[in-house]
Amino acid sequence: MADDLGFECIGCNGSEQYKTPVLNQLAKDGMRFTQCHAQPLCTPSRVKLMTGLSNARNYSAFSVLPRDQKTIGQYFNEAGYETCIAGKWQLLGAEHYSTQFRGMGTYPEDAGFDSICLWQVDKLGSRFFAPLMYVNGKNVQFEKDHYGPAVATDHIINFISENHDRPFFVYYPMILTHSPFVPTPLSKIPTEKSKQSNFEDMVHYMDYTIGRISKTISNLGIDQNTLLVFVGDNGTHSSIQSEFGNRKVRGGKAKTTNAGTHVPMIAHWPKTIKAGSTNDNLIDLSDFLPTLMDATGIAKPDHLDGVSFMHQLRNGEGRDREWIYCYYNPRPEKTKPSYFVRDKRFKLYGDGRFYDLQSDVLEKTDIPNPDGPALTAFKKLQAALASMPNEGSKLLKFPE
Repeated sequence: MADDLGFECIGCNGSEQYKTPVLNQLAKDGMRFTQCHAQPLCTPSRVKLMTGLSNARNYSAFSVLPRDQKTIGQYFNEAGYETCIAGKWQLLGAEHYSTQFRGMGTYPEDAGFDSICLWQVDKLGSRFFAPLMYVNGKNVQFEKDHYGPAVATDHIINFISENHDRPFFVYYPMILTHSPFVPTPLSKIPTEKSKQSNFEDMVHYMDYTIGRISKTISNLGIDQNTLLVFVGDNGTHSSIQSEFGNRKVRGGKAKTTNAGTHVPMIAHWPKTIKAGSTNDNLIDLSDFLPTLMDATGIAKPDHLDGVSFMHQLRNGEGRDREWIYCYYNPRPEKTKPSYFVRDKRFKLYGDGRFYDLQSDVLEKTDIPNPDGPALTAFKKLQAALASMPNEGSKLLKFPE
């Protein structure tokens, strides 16, 4: 799962600006998704993906995963899988956060992960060069010639190499491509000061690390019984502007528009997923947990909001998602919630705003009196909105 990478930043989605040869090949050999939507910000997306639940049910604070939530790591650990996580955590409430959040979240080992290599668990430190990483319960300060994304990738490769003869589950919430936008070990100009150029290099290095993992899986001869899924956690940073076809796309991180939620997604599973296929169905991050449980035969609980898309990967029959619900309140202690429900074309907010995203992707013109297909969609989305909670989680109490 890439950090702050919108749909427009991947070659196979139509970008000629960014170098993503590995992802392009994975899409060519697997399935590319065109309608995957995340939460607009990192912690909300992580909480949703790991629990299979809407943020309205369990999101409490930025940088916090409530301790009473059962996670994807726990489900797989209980089913006998060796589990690994590497990359970025930011779900405990590290020491640099205010006291009302500090330590209120979850340690990765308590979330079901056996092998751990993460930036920002209980301490901050650098994420790129000279990284401070939490490795299997201890904070390790690496030297300046070490690069955080490479350290995390090395950990994953070692884990896969050691566990390739047994069932394993790896969750890689990547450190890239989040700011600060600095050169990578592969940058041709190691002192480049352009945010845009450095971001392009970071996208390329992200792709390179995925290639290292994919090659490891292939070299070990386990690629045909290993499902690899790539996705973004939210839109690109607002300081980044990307060329996308004949238009320019300004990053929409933290916004509820398409630029903030529309993310790239690719699934690769040789001989199971039809090569070169494109999936235009709606996908929500809550869908990942039930899908991966279906892929492995683990029994799913009934309370999940996610809808499995496993049948789509196998080109079979099943229930497809008709709409996506987004509850967004990144700082509940000081912000008010925004929520909406959408299908592939239309979008209805809780305050009544209604948009046709096909003709108005930037949501500039509200449709006050929908008719025809818009009216039909409005009524369906209105019913969907009424079916979901809109008050948010009460798992953490904040001072008045």
